[in-house]
This record gives sequence, structure tokens and C-alpha cells, in this order.
Amino acid sequence: MQDRHVIETLGKVKVVIENGEIVEVGSSEMKYCPMFHAMHGVDELNEEFIRKNINFRIEDFGMCTPQRVIEMDDAVTVGISEILKTNMEKGNIDCVVGACDGAGTLLMTNPRVVQGVGGRVSGLVSTTPIPEVIQNLEAKGSVVLDPETAELNQLEGLKLALEKGYKNIAITILPSPMVEEIRNYPVDDDVNVYIFVAHTTGAKCDEVKMLFENADIVTACASKAISDYADEHKPYYYGVKVPIFCASEDGRRLLDVRLEKINKPLTTNDYPRNKDDAPYKLL
Repeated sequence: MQDRHVIETLGKVKVVIENGEIVEVGSSEMKYCPMFHAMHGVDELNEEFIRKNINFRIEDFGMCTPQRVIEMDDAVTVGISEILKTNMEKGNIDCVVGACDGAGTLLMTNPRVVQGVGGRVSGLVSTTPIPEVIQNLEAKGSVVLDPETAELNQLEGLKLALEKGYKNIAITILPSPMVEEIRNYPVDDDVNVYIFVAHTTGAKCDEVKMLFENADIVTACASKAISDYADEHKPYYYGVKVPIFCASEDGRRLLDVRLEKINKPLTTNDYPRNKDDAPYKLL
């Protein structure tokens, strides 16, 4: 099978990696990010910078290669993987259905693996199996949905988690109709399913309503539709530049657990938000 991995990053830029090398970089309307400017002195998110950033990930933690690091400490103060890691440590979540380059959809029960898999990787569109990555994940207690194909299918991941008897299941997923399918999938009364939607840049108005009606956490990224929806419906949130929105009370509770641990102010619904603080052009 050809070694090929497709991710979306830095404003929905499509990047293709084969055999540890970047073979394709797409384009994006998003050209500037004050956070990258402040941290790295980057004035423009052009192809040169994107290649440099992705090559750093390949070299630093082996993204899309057999050298993939699967365990990690917190990458940022508050992100999806940090929220999941903290709640797993607290016993609020016993299984995370995630996605890893080189493995596809998988079940994770180790908090450091949850962080390592999700901490610094953007939206995974497709991937192919890397035996070394799968073996390392399995050695840390993870279960790969399909080691032969590295299939990405979070609904099937939920079904596998239910078969294995997990009761408090968190699912990370990109914006898609599958979010609603997962929410409507029948589960026993003693099972809780928490849906975390990430990498939402470019999300459209019609799907944003569906996301907020079915998910528990929705990241803002650079989605104008999500920003506008939040300003209208005023969900609880944390963060100014790139907010994390609570689409449910469960989402708020799980986010607050992380904020409490790191001694940050809890979620707020203070509106209007200052859109001038948005870190980049909203798509």
C-alpha cells in the first residue's frame, strides 16, 4: 500500500506527505496569524512557511512516519487534547475515540497517548497504515479500528468502544454529517458520549447549527460562521483569540475541569466578544 497521508492545516491548507516527505501543499485565503507572528516572527502564512512548519512536525515528533511519538505532555494551556487528557486523569472519561496518522481511528485509554496523538496534529483527512506506529499504540493499550487500512470512521470507533464496554466515551471529529449520526446512535442509559469538534476553519453556516445542536465542544479556529453563531446564541466559552465554545452543559463541565486544574478563570458567556481579537481572517 502506498504511504500517503493528507492533512488540513493553517487555514484549511491541504498538505500531502508520502514516505516522510511533503509532496503537495495547497493554498488558503488565510495569510496572516498574529499568534504565529508573535511566536515565530511570521508575517505571511505562505507555502514556504507551511512547508517549514510541517517539516518541523515531521522532524520533531515524527508525524506521518514510523518515528511517530505517541506520548506527550501538554502542548498548550487549553486545547482539545488537554481537556481530554485532564478529564481522563480525573476519571470523567474512560475512552477517547480519536484519529492518528499512520493508524486511523483508534480507541485510547492512556492520557499521555491522548495528548501525544492529538496535541500537535491538524485535521487528518486520510492516512495509510504505518506498522511501527500501530504497534507502539497497541503497546500503550490503544485499539486501532482497522490496522489493515487505517480507516477514519469515528462512528465505527464509537461502536467499537461500546462493544468493549466503555461508559464515558469522548470522540474527536472534524465537521461532518457524522457528528449528528454519532449523537443519534442508540446507547444504554448508563453510557455518556461526548463529542469534540475540532479544525473548523471554513465551516459553513448550515453545518454550524448542526454542530452546536449535537456536539459538546466546538473549537472556533478561523470559522466566521462559528463566530457569528456564537455571537447570536451566546454559548459559554473560554479564550479570546481562538475561543473554545461549549455546545452543551457537559461540554462546559469538561472544559471547566481543565481550567480548574491550571488555575484559569472558568468558562464565561460574556458578550459581545471583541472580534478584533480574532487571530486571523475568518473564513
